Amino acid sequence: MTKSSKPSLKSFLTEQGYIKVNLKLTKTHHFEMKATLNGVKGRFILDTGASISCVGFEAAEKFKLKAKDSPMKAAGAGATDMMTQLAKKNTVKIGKWKQTKVPLVLFDITHVNTALTSHDAKPVDGIIGADILNQAKGIIDYNKKCLFLKLAVKKPKAKLDSN
Repeated sequence: MTKSSKPSLKSFLTEQGYIKVNLKLTKTHHFEMKATLNGVKGRFILDTGASISCVGFEAAEKFKLKAKDSPMKAAGAGATDMMTQLAKKNTVKIGKWKQTKVPLVLFDITHVNTALTSHDAKPVDGIIGADILNQAKGIIDYNKKCLFLKLAVKKPKAKLDSN
């Protein structure tokens, strides 16, 4: 088999039921992506080190989040012991991939956006973390700057026996 006859990663994963999502490499060397949260489009950092996906407090109203105080403390990117809120039952859509009942943590992401804007990158609404990547069986192609997410297999509805 010659090198040119090997299928590309994209064609292989597409055959396996994955969709491709383009990523943008920011000036801070983070991958940025677009996602829709509760029907509202936003800009997010893709962070494999974030255990749960997050949204900044200031974006709660924008994304129609119903948040409640949480005893959990957030830490990351040089900030620690930050107060959080939890918003359950959110719909996240990334490209054609969609998941409902997704919990999201809300916390102050000012430190994240300060770091981005100080390097002439645009601020973000939140972070897509390992929880969503795990649910979607995410595969990152760093070379092509894209993310592959596995679409859920629709289960056929059970037919009622007419007897």
